[in-house]
Amino acid sequence: MKKTICIVTPCYNEEAGIRDCYNTVQEIARRDLPNYQIQHLFCDNASSDRTVDILREIAAKDHNVRVILNARNFGPMRSHFNGVKSAEGDAILLFLPADLQDPPDLLPEFVKLWEQGYEVVFGIRAKREEGIVMRTVRKVYYRLISGATYLDMPPDVGDFQLVDRRVLKAIKEFDDSYPFVRAMAFEVGFRSVGVPYTSRARKHGVSKNRLLHLIDQGLNGLISFSNVPIRMALAFGLILSLISIGFAIVNALLFLTPFGGDVPRGTTLIITALFFFAGVQLFFMGFIGEYVLSIFNQVRTRPLVVERERINFDGSDYVGSREKQT
Repeated sequence: MKKTICIVTPCYNEEAGIRDCYNTVQEIARRDLPNYQIQHLFCDNASSDRTVDILREIAAKDHNVRVILNARNFGPMRSHFNGVKSAEGDAILLFLPADLQDPPDLLPEFVKLWEQGYEVVFGIRAKREEGIVMRTVRKVYYRLISGATYLDMPPDVGDFQLVDRRVLKAIKEFDDSYPFVRAMAFEVGFRSVGVPYTSRARKHGVSKNRLLHLIDQGLNGLISFSNVPIRMALAFGLILSLISIGFAIVNALLFLTPFGGDVPRGTTLIITALFFFAGVQLFFMGFIGEYVLSIFNQVRTRPLVVERERINFDGSDYVGSREKQT
């Protein structure tokens, strides 16, 4: 019996490239993976263009294509994680972008390494086909995440990961209101290996992830899997306190001794110090606020997403190589 590989593709207003994404995967499957059943799961985040119509057409012709339609736009991370939680198979590609910036050509190599016993095969974005500014910002951020997190997660790792069904089962246990999927496979462990590749430029349209979205997602990753920001605030506050005490002692000694001369008492130093300390306090209060907001979102226990419709989820069409999924 053929093993099943499920590919998860989140999409939002991708009418220009969604059919190309499906056709590319099918071509690779016929050419390089003929002994596997390929299941393609699309998670549509309430697209306002023809994306849904195209997905309906594809799903009507191919029963191995499954589609989740959200009732509204719940954000890329929540929609993606809901798709991951709905995936089934012997191995699951956690993320294949609809614009094919992460190359599906690597899927056969990922599968080969998985068959060799690696439960997690992750892609490493060694090069990027994008402007130098964004490329530099991403490099810095990924190294910040890699250095700050308690996980053994190499730099430049994204969501482009093939995981074994046992890893997927562990990931499905996460109850996270604002998930950071790329780190979850490293959180649960298992044997892993990385494959470097070049992240391509978009073929169709423009990215739906604007700068504010990227900042929000970046902060979420830093807060979710790292204690460094809050510990940094504690250490920085302690250092500033010690410096302030030392400065006060030095000024007192200078004032009480005849060698101190005229100790500066101008308003410039006071105003500068006030603004500096106020800025530091607000900066770290913002970090604390991010943790509080994360806790607030988690304890509200709202649904990850609300689905409007599922297509080709009949409960009986998938039979894995080890057990039947119902």
